[in-house]
Amino acid sequence: MITYWIILLAIAVGIVFIAEKMKQPYPTFLVIVGLIIGILPIPGLSEVKSYAATDTVFQTTVILIFLSALLGDAALKLPINELNKSKKPILLLSFVGTFLTFLIVSFLMYFLINLSLQQALIFGALMAATDPVSVLSIFKAIGLNKRLSIIVEGESLANDGVAVVLFKIALVTTVLSLTGTFEASIEFVKVVSGGILIGGVCGFIASRITSKIDNYLVEIGLSMVLFYGAFDIGEHFHVSGVIAVVTAGLILGTYGKNIGMSDLTHEKMDSFWEIVAFLSNALIFLLVGLEVSNINFLDKGWLIIGSILIVLLARFVAVYISLAFDKSIPTSWKHVIAWGGLKGSLSIALILSVTPEFEGRELLLAMTFSNVVFSLLVQGTTLKKVVAFVGVR
Repeated sequence: MITYWIILLAIAVGIVFIAEKMKQPYPTFLVIVGLIIGILPIPGLSEVKSYAATDTVFQTTVILIFLSALLGDAALKLPINELNKSKKPILLLSFVGTFLTFLIVSFLMYFLINLSLQQALIFGALMAATDPVSVLSIFKAIGLNKRLSIIVEGESLANDGVAVVLFKIALVTTVLSLTGTFEASIEFVKVVSGGILIGGVCGFIASRITSKIDNYLVEIGLSMVLFYGAFDIGEHFHVSGVIAVVTAGLILGTYGKNIGMSDLTHEKMDSFWEIVAFLSNALIFLLVGLEVSNINFLDKGWLIIGSILIVLLARFVAVYISLAFDKSIPTSWKHVIAWGGLKGSLSIALILSVTPEFEGRELLLAMTFSNVVFSLLVQGTTLKKVVAFVGVR
């Protein structure tokens, strides 16, 4: 097993090096190479493809370790003061916008694409999440408005948690009824509030402990215990581990750093989690390429094209409706936020977590992968032009 990880890691590092040399967002390159690895019979990689695509322990490890790292890193570095200044649009996008995207995608996939109810709900949840990695790297490169960047990143962190909760509810929903909808709503509130509570308690305790310690190695180790522990505790009590990690990261990154974290620890911790998140993101993008090696895309062409158009429509409708309640957001920003709602590692990680025995998994994987590829290769590479066209500064 170690050999497979080393091979994937070596490929990921090489790809990112090339992407940096070409001054391009590395997720785009990872998707392309992941697809090439998955489809082409490359000598020496056949065993890796077979192992990664079929071993459930391998995939479960990816979900648990990598997803917690990605969320923890983003939450740890997000400035709470900046979030407070833009909390209204972030909350509108994260809750109203995410729900609208979920509902629109699910509805249209059910009635137009003829997916089963459960498959439509799962795909709606997968497409409700946005990924900030690629779009934020573009924002930084062109020096985009700081508040707009904070809104996009804040939305991504919050809607990740909401989308994961919706995804878990969709996995057990086979029939839609008034009673079932009410029970699902109660479950949603319980899972979200429980995740916030567990993450808050864990984050507070970890912050108090770090205030008594002045050793960056110990404090970084404690942050690992915090992120993976909060996720595990949340899942153990059947609440959102994702939201628990995000909440814990926000508290440690603000309250924890303010009450007793030295500048050296602050710097070392940020660097450590940046590396872990980079490796996690890189390997997730490669793994989906290995997964699609056994999928026949040719007989799903129109379904994939239809899903891309539906997801784009849902994103624009959700952004414009949700931000209509905040008059401080310029119309030009709405265009950028809508087009910049890229899909990424979370959607991939979630679909990889679905058991291979699930009916329709292959189609869902193909559509999810295709939407991620489209968002990164088309939306990601044209975002700079969109920003210039609408005149955002």
